[in-house]
Amino acid sequence: VQELAAEPWDFITIQQASLRSHDAATYRPYAERLVELLKRGAPDAQIVVHETWAYRVDDPRFDPAAERAPDSTEPVDREAMYRGLADAYRTIARELHAPLIPVGDAFHLADSDPTWGYRRDESFVPAEAVHPKLPDQSHSLHMGWKWSKDAEGAYRLTMDGHHANVAGQYLGALTFYESLYGKSCVGCPFRPNGINAEYARFLQETAHRAVSALQGTEFEVKPRVVAAAAD
Repeated sequence: VQELAAEPWDFITIQQASLRSHDAATYRPYAERLVELLKRGAPDAQIVVHETWAYRVDDPRFDPAAERAPDSTEPVDREAMYRGLADAYRTIARELHAPLIPVGDAFHLADSDPTWGYRRDESFVPAEAVHPKLPDQSHSLHMGWKWSKDAEGAYRLTMDGHHANVAGQYLGALTFYESLYGKSCVGCPFRPNGINAEYARFLQETAHRAVSALQGTEFEVKPRVVAAAAD
């Protein structure tokens, strides 16, 4: 609370851990208590819910061979995880009377696109891979497969289908920008290294679609209007 009160805040975003994002019950009562604490320390800030994203389609969490408890509610694939988290975030945002930054929606739109969406490389067999062989991971929004050295200096193949890579970070940043500033991100001149102009344009348009879908709804972020300085 002291740190919040130490300086002014326009927005404060909150989110659930992605592993539990599909289950609205895991947000309660903690989300409400957190917002109460934040408002106590920063009463003028607008509290905004950051919708996180589903894991990559080939994340080990979705492996059909993975052991699951008989009563498990864990999502079995990317689509199920997205549907669960989209519903849970909206449920909680509505309870908190807070708007939503739809990063998860943007990821889903991008991954579902027939041209630009990531597609699993079916020719890649992780158990048979030899360094430095990697699958085709074009248009992935997640870190994915990579080789790392262990303590003994040997290369180990690892998979991270959870965290965003540069493309995913760019898509998320575009979604934040348009949500918080109320300005279209389409045509943004900045693009990260490794992201060509055509793909950057697609990511910009995708972020714009996700944010535009919330306009006029209870989940739309109301950007703060900053008065222009006098000449």
